[in-house]
Amino acid sequence: MAVKRPTIDQLKQVALDLGIHLSDQQAASYNQLLQPNFDAYDAVDAMPDYLPAVSYARTAGYHPKGDENAYGAWYVKTTIKGKSGGKLEGKKIVLKDNVCLAGVPMMNGASTLEGYVPDVDATVVTRMLDAGGTIVGKAVCEYFCFSGGSHTSASGPVHNPRRMGYSAGGSSSGSAALLASGEVDMAIGGDQGGSIRMPASFCGVVGMKATYGLVPYTGVMPIELTLDHTGPMTANVADNALMLEVLAGVDGLDPRQHAGQESKPYTQLMKGGVKGMKIAVIKEGFEWAHSDPKVSAKVREAAETLRKLGAEVTEISMPMHKMGPAIWLPIGAEGATQQMMKDNGHGFNWKGMYVTSMVDFHAGWKERADDLSETLKITMVLGEYFIKHYGGHYYAKAQNLSRQLTKAYDDLLATYDLLLMPTLPIVSTPLPATGAPLEEVIGRAFEVLPNTCGFDVTGHPAISLPCGTVDGLPVGLQLVGRFWDEGTVYRAAYAFEQAGDWKKL
Repeated sequence: MAVKRPTIDQLKQVALDLGIHLSDQQAASYNQLLQPNFDAYDAVDAMPDYLPAVSYARTAGYHPKGDENAYGAWYVKTTIKGKSGGKLEGKKIVLKDNVCLAGVPMMNGASTLEGYVPDVDATVVTRMLDAGGTIVGKAVCEYFCFSGGSHTSASGPVHNPRRMGYSAGGSSSGSAALLASGEVDMAIGGDQGGSIRMPASFCGVVGMKATYGLVPYTGVMPIELTLDHTGPMTANVADNALMLEVLAGVDGLDPRQHAGQESKPYTQLMKGGVKGMKIAVIKEGFEWAHSDPKVSAKVREAAETLRKLGAEVTEISMPMHKMGPAIWLPIGAEGATQQMMKDNGHGFNWKGMYVTSMVDFHAGWKERADDLSETLKITMVLGEYFIKHYGGHYYAKAQNLSRQLTKAYDDLLATYDLLLMPTLPIVSTPLPATGAPLEEVIGRAFEVLPNTCGFDVTGHPAISLPCGTVDGLPVGLQLVGRFWDEGTVYRAAYAFEQAGDWKKL
């Protein structure tokens, strides 16, 4: 099909949008001169997209209702069986609904994307099926993944299985809730500001944001290229390490990845214990204005447990940790506004695999912008203000500052094997009621970010695992390691998990 040629008036308007004023004569000349270029676009349009082949039989599935979806966590149920044998044989896996699963509806929590059906499987999907896993559906996530709470999806709130009416965390809300309820064994989450680790903390499961680029992001709806992570969420550390073994490694389609970023035998590396390990407790991670002293106490008790297991645990001060949220904000707000929204998801200037069907469908959001979630709209207003009035200056400066933040953590990790702090400064909070004030809706979405978002900027591996309860709700312990050293992170996490039942701590 030939691309549509512009009218003279359309050419003049496009030029005017760029600040270029064309006369009628100039526009007519442009139109004539551009015809061979339009012919080139016709040639591109006629060629195939060369997307990876889709294997494994599947059906579109269905949207479960009522008792079958008690926590509001399922978007679609289906069954896709992987190969016989393999590391994940017998494991039931759910995907965050920002992950492409060919032939199965994908909404990414957004009313403006409802009705989209991908034509490709994400790399992580293919790897799990090749490893023998069974994909059982898609989990609800927050509206275009823009919330640390579980109240913004267009399909409705996701409830925490540990306490109905309370937040499951976000944006991988459904993934965490289905793990906590025992309905699945493994889940894929996504993390740009903490969206694997935050719901893991609220729901009492294990979530790993591996080193930036270790897990291919191919076929997952992007938010911001320099922040995008996807990875494993599980009920225990051993399954998490097993899942990362399958997910990790270069796929040749994701420019976030480089040669040498390969999987390791994490299920073996996790068994080394912590004797002699040096762990730094980051003082500032306990000192946010809304930090709950009871949460801080539970995390300090976890640090003491690691000490008793043989680790050398030292509390230190790292003032720059407090700058993580400020550095993250311009990248997250301006970057997501430009790439995910204005550029229809994938953006420009990279050589990765584009899911062109997603680009086409997502472009329709502009006609329904008022339908976007309040958390996304307020972020876009902020991002667009700074793009328009400051030309990207603060995005650029934040990226420069990200190197200083990375160096600050690396300097500590030259001495210490791990950094330790609360995943979140609080436990799960009540879901905002229908019609709640905007201040509550926005506040509940972004109050949980401070200890997680900085590691999306720097890309260090960071895990959240449950370390006890406060008033019956889970507390998350966050451990952060050196680049590509997930094995050490798992060693400490596994040793702590084996030391006792977190529900009794």
